[in-house]
Amino acid sequence: MDTHSSIIIYNVTVYSENQTLKNGYIKLTNKKITEIGEIHQYVRQPNDHVIELSPSYKVIPGAIDVHIHGVNNADAMDGTAEALKTMARTLPKEGTTSFLATTMTQSNKAVEKALRNAGTYIEQQTDADAEVVGIHLEGPFISPKRAGAQPPTHIQDPNVALFQEWQKAAGGHIKLVTLAPEQPNGLALTSYLKETNVVASIGHSDSTYDQVGEAIEAGASHITHLYNGMRGLHHREPGVLGAAYLRDELFVELITDGIHCRPEMVKLAYDQITSERMILITDSLRAKWLKNGTYDLGGQPVHVNDTTATLADGTLAGSILKMNDAIKNTMSFTNCSLEDIVKMTAENPAKQLNLFDTKGSLKIGKDADIVVLNENLDVEMTFCRGTLSFQKED
Repeated sequence: MDTHSSIIIYNVTVYSENQTLKNGYIKLTNKKITEIGEIHQYVRQPNDHVIELSPSYKVIPGAIDVHIHGVNNADAMDGTAEALKTMARTLPKEGTTSFLATTMTQSNKAVEKALRNAGTYIEQQTDADAEVVGIHLEGPFISPKRAGAQPPTHIQDPNVALFQEWQKAAGGHIKLVTLAPEQPNGLALTSYLKETNVVASIGHSDSTYDQVGEAIEAGASHITHLYNGMRGLHHREPGVLGAAYLRDELFVELITDGIHCRPEMVKLAYDQITSERMILITDSLRAKWLKNGTYDLGGQPVHVNDTTATLADGTLAGSILKMNDAIKNTMSFTNCSLEDIVKMTAENPAKQLNLFDTKGSLKIGKDADIVVLNENLDVEMTFCRGTLSFQKED
């Protein structure tokens, strides 16, 4: 295709920023969205490449996965450009066009290697793949009581000076940090993150409801994988979960594989939090898109069987959830609309990461991060910044 041509996706339902167009079209030119309208408004230009479909096909903004460790035998902790490239090339298959490369609790040396690698990759990546829009530092500043699959031997207290070293190593690309604010120096790090425009997320935390309130005052604005790795709900102590339900200052991540939390608990969370604050994530491992077997997570063997990934003792260890399945599951569990899904997969993460001026919705002038879904909500095509990155085979 001529690099000077425009791509028009024609006669589809377009979920644009402010309205849903049933017989619509969208035009992509030079990596950007340049037109959105109803098909009768479209005026064909000589270099237009028209992809004509039908209104049963739906065009939505690409998903932004703010919490993903790996996919297709690659992991952010591998500390190689090849691993991040593999992730970036694979994720458009499931409708993800941007993501945060997510680390985990490991030795300082291993974490720094992963951060340095991701920072370098971010500055050299190409347009044809899903875009690494930053780094999510998950651990090691977490609660030993709520370690989950994070190796306890490497957990340490929050440390502003160490974070500063790591942010420097990452080239300033750490955008989100999961920490336990109740740990020593937790509020100090939370405040520092807020001051430096990094999202402070409460996760792997044994915080009480009141301690979460203190963390919000200090600058926390996010909850890592709701239900998992946190103090749960009790009628005399609402815990992290109660705060996630009740505090409007918080965006809340949820893994909707039906395993990390039952479908009924997804619906309970959705009914309480709503699409205004929910963010769908995969929290996936290198085993995603691979066969059943045993894989590595932070030096620990993880056993993958069809839908579930566990450590030897049965502890859930991330997921093998694909974003398009998260979308289908969430709609099934909650009866939410596709407009709600767009908020939870694109708009909310873009707003939280301060990217909404360029991503997170279909609007003229924004990056052409586009996903075409068929009537079954399967991914037909994914465009990353105007480049066709995935097309389903017939």
